[in-house]
Amino acid sequence: MTDTNTRRVAIVTGASRGIGAEVARTLAGACRHVVLVARNADRLDQLRAAICADGGQASVRACDVTDQADLEATIESTQNDYGRLDVLVNNAGITRDNLLLRMSDEEFDEVIQTNLRSAFVACRAALRPMMRGKWGRIVNISSVAGLVGNAGQANYAAAKAGLIGLTRSIAKEMASKNIAANVVAPGFIETDMTESLPQKVKDLAVQATPMRRMGRPEDVAGAVAYLTGENAGFVTGQVLAVDGGMTMC
Repeated sequence: MTDTNTRRVAIVTGASRGIGAEVARTLAGACRHVVLVARNADRLDQLRAAICADGGQASVRACDVTDQADLEATIESTQNDYGRLDVLVNNAGITRDNLLLRMSDEEFDEVIQTNLRSAFVACRAALRPMMRGKWGRIVNISSVAGLVGNAGQANYAAAKAGLIGLTRSIAKEMASKNIAANVVAPGFIETDMTESLPQKVKDLAVQATPMRRMGRPEDVAGAVAYLTGENAGFVTGQVLAVDGGMTMC
């Protein structure tokens, strides 16, 4: 697969920075045409230029994933423009941390809307073109917080745990259609989101990680590349923790 018409087409949400940007670069390097989705069009344009400079293919779709009509139109336009949609990576996410007794309805709902409901909307819209193409890979980016919970992140943990249930249900429904759905659950990864954490919190995270370091975005991107690749067709409904061993303790 080397030309525009035969490359598999992948959508990556939350692609403007961090894990999403690295996933997009990695998939482009694996001969995917990557559709970059996020709200910040300027950042997406910079990433597209970098991907193309490296010999990859990418296009930009500025989209608010919490706007259902906008997200569905983005997926529909991708199918219309390229005649296919093969890969969906739901990476978009936010945090609104607070202790449960202090957490507002708005803080809970906003995280669920962005981190979980948008993935539901995107998966539902993407399944039809995948079924027509008789091939598909869905990877939803969860978190170790969705596996073990985290104090001060009841909203985030609930959304990330919800992604696991959503993904496994899709995997069971779509297995006979040659569509695989899996979860990647990162631990503490060096991104803008974790950079803002107090140093004490980061130190504790490293101490809780058997590999004694924080992960890098490319660690997560490598897992996504495998699960969206040609050789992962018999892997579905799985949760791959990319966490340096944190959740095995």
